[in-house]
Amino acid sequence: MRYFDITTEEFAKLVFTQYRGNPVVGHTALSTVIADPSLLTPAETHDGKWHMFCHTLYGVVRLTSEDGVKFSRPKRVLPRAMRPDINRIDGKYYLYYERTQRLLPKALSMIGGKWYSEIYLTTSDDLVSWSGPVPVITRDKPYHTDDKGTSISNPFLTEFDGKYRLYYSAGLTYLEDCRFCEPTCISYAESPTPDGNFVSEDSPVITPSPADPGMNRCAGCIKVYRLKDGYIALQNGIYRTEKGNSMSAVRLLKSDDGRDFTFIKNLVEPGIFYGKDWMAQYVYACDLVCFDGKFRIYFNARDKANPLSGRENIGFTEALLQ
Repeated sequence: MRYFDITTEEFAKLVFTQYRGNPVVGHTALSTVIADPSLLTPAETHDGKWHMFCHTLYGVVRLTSEDGVKFSRPKRVLPRAMRPDINRIDGKYYLYYERTQRLLPKALSMIGGKWYSEIYLTTSDDLVSWSGPVPVITRDKPYHTDDKGTSISNPFLTEFDGKYRLYYSAGLTYLEDCRFCEPTCISYAESPTPDGNFVSEDSPVITPSPADPGMNRCAGCIKVYRLKDGYIALQNGIYRTEKGNSMSAVRLLKSDDGRDFTFIKNLVEPGIFYGKDWMAQYVYACDLVCFDGKFRIYFNARDKANPLSGRENIGFTEALLQ
């Protein structure tokens, strides 16, 4: 699960190119945000199609595709939900996600109230009918809570030495130019099974640092993959530039144990590509897939910080296997 037959050095040498038709999934009239893509390729699904899970302002949605480029209209899977992570294990689909407050408390949290979210799981045999959600990581560590509330978010499952390891983000850092919060730190929890009994680390494994120019505000989120010689991670660090504005880029990290990570380089940076400004300021959460001799990094991006006029959409960048 989430293993790629390539070395860290080989992966670091890949040249990723922005897809000219980006964004491939755009925001809708009902939601200015469509974000945090998690994908299953045709080799992983029962129907041989691409399935993308992501979130909007009204919950987690699912889209399908024949080629991973042209996607169907989003259909809601879960309310009170964001930042999904979809997996197929032994023929069953496991969807982890950040479960938020109900509408009124959530709205109040945006204007000074307390935020509250935890990680839940729902399962399916067909990606259409889902089991009742159950909590898998709840507030039980000091770093899960700060003066802005409790935030446990951005789940991402992988296997480690016969155990299931669920990486996640925790805490909230307020970004003045956006006027909203992003995740402060990153940690993980482990379980012998994928459906519960996850035990979190006592402290975060990644925290922001003023000395790190790509992560001097907050850690964002992380996706970890096993390679032939170790592990790589794709992390979207949040940083403040010399001009004082916040930005985000997808960084490539490496690790021998999945706990201590070393920065290699930036993989996907904000900018204007092919005359489009949809990813001008922030590149956020992503997912790495391999299909038909190519690696693709699907990601969501934001054009500007302004909370009213900013928009988030999804695109991908691609590299040919050498």
